[in-house]
Amino acid sequence: MAFKDLIVFFLYILGNVGISIFLGKKIKDSDDFFAAGRQSSWWLSGLSAFMTMFSAGTFVVWGGIAFKAGFVAVTISMCLGISAMFVGYYLAGKWRKLGVSSAAEYITLRYGNWALNVYTWFNILYRLLGMAVALYSLAIVLHAIIPANWDAFFINTIGISAVNFIIIFCGIIIVAYAIFGGLWAVLLTDVLQFVILMVAVIAVIPLGFMKMGGISIFIQQAPEKFFAPVNHEFTWIFMAAWVVIHMFKIGGEWAFVQRFICVSKTKDAKKATYLFGALYFISPIIWMLPPMMYRIIDPSANFEQAYVLACKYALPEGLLGLMIASMFAATVSMIDSELNVYAGVLTKDFYKKIFKKATEKNQVVVGRILTLVLGALVTWLAILVPQMGGAENIILSITALVAGITVLPVVWGMFSKKINQQGIFMAILISAAFIILAKYGFLTSEGWFITDNPSGIFTWILNYARTIEAVLGVIIPVVVLLAIEASLKTGSKHFIPINEHCEEGENGESSLFPAKIMAVSIGILATIIALLAITATKDITSQWVLSISLYLISGGIWFSVKKKEKNRQTSVNCNN
Repeated sequence: MAFKDLIVFFLYILGNVGISIFLGKKIKDSDDFFAAGRQSSWWLSGLSAFMTMFSAGTFVVWGGIAFKAGFVAVTISMCLGISAMFVGYYLAGKWRKLGVSSAAEYITLRYGNWALNVYTWFNILYRLLGMAVALYSLAIVLHAIIPANWDAFFINTIGISAVNFIIIFCGIIIVAYAIFGGLWAVLLTDVLQFVILMVAVIAVIPLGFMKMGGISIFIQQAPEKFFAPVNHEFTWIFMAAWVVIHMFKIGGEWAFVQRFICVSKTKDAKKATYLFGALYFISPIIWMLPPMMYRIIDPSANFEQAYVLACKYALPEGLLGLMIASMFAATVSMIDSELNVYAGVLTKDFYKKIFKKATEKNQVVVGRILTLVLGALVTWLAILVPQMGGAENIILSITALVAGITVLPVVWGMFSKKINQQGIFMAILISAAFIILAKYGFLTSEGWFITDNPSGIFTWILNYARTIEAVLGVIIPVVVLLAIEASLKTGSKHFIPINEHCEEGENGESSLFPAKIMAVSIGILATIIALLAITATKDITSQWVLSISLYLISGGIWFSVKKKEKNRQTSVNCNN
């Protein structure tokens, strides 16, 4: 990166840390730390849910698929929009109606403490891998823009590669951010990253097209079937299974549930999820174009680095630093969101039950210590990602095969009156056994039942392993749960009739404070980019456009907040 890029990068990161520390001073109790005091706005939660799916892993894994396979990556991403719409209609409001502070609390009420123990540790192991891939991907992104001789420097000086040094360095920053700010910091950072990344990526596209010679060059030189919506690896059947898998994932994964329950009203939980879905219908074509374009520019490039190389190719000095900083902060936010959830579960549902007299202050301290421990585990696993098969393979496999096992039984219990603690234990055990048998028996070339020279049905299985993997990830847990449901004769005494639940806190108003912080933060960013434009020698227009766009967004948010404050004050005066 150029000197300007480095300045912008570190200013942006320091600004995010400053927000976290400032918001940390606003935390009064554990509900503020883990659930944002149930005062989040629907748009804040919706954008945060959208960005929860974003990290450097998005740019490395899905950007890599876009570079290799083209439009297929857009189709895969749009599947999440369909999933989110279903979740918004059927599940998001139900989670808010429960009145619980976390998915873990619901599991305890519905299935008991034993089930919580199983789910907590199973989910932590599952999501630690996901967070590790995100951290590893961030290191890959940063490694692509540092001088080539740094690898030799780090190996000769401290005995580790530059990638591993970056993983450790970033891991420290991520843990520090989560420890100080809690869920408020995560929510606000998510939205800030959304604004910056969206505007910056939109800037990459026209600048990239201009440098490569126009859209016609891109279309003419694209590989055959580069714009096809599916291919032999990612078929239409895979896409259908991917929609269902993400219905499970978005509808019941704990980080998403936290977004449903931190808003003030049930309708806000639905609106947040609809916003999430709408964004995934609209934005994938924008997000995936840069690596697709870079396939034409340098077909031999490292596919994991294609996204950041496209940004490096197109963006002027300063804006590249902002883009990389946004990727960095998006990864920080994604990992911290998960760390916050699981530290909250371990604190409120384990520590508090063991130490019943623990004060709110003690719970916040313990939550921060547990965040540190989990963050250290994520950092260690990130270093091991290459030995585990690489980022793309890990993400596709664990999402397809594990999401149904970990999430579906929880969601099932919201509708089924019969499923009980023993039932979900059997569902997890049987589903996991079949999944392991399929994955390591048939779906890899080194599988237990695959010969050295596979032919016939085995060749077909290996050719369509990705689709089969996704389909089995849906069918196996569903069939197992249906069989268990049919075998149970009586209803569970712990069934919670959600639609009859008394909705506590439904008259509360969402906090306007986060929107003020957002307006000021975006205004500061706009000023930084304006300074870059003043000192720039080329691509000046694009920087001014970006700066003015951010000023308009900042002003729009600020005046909207002031109008709402005035309306609320008028309402209070009338009631008095």
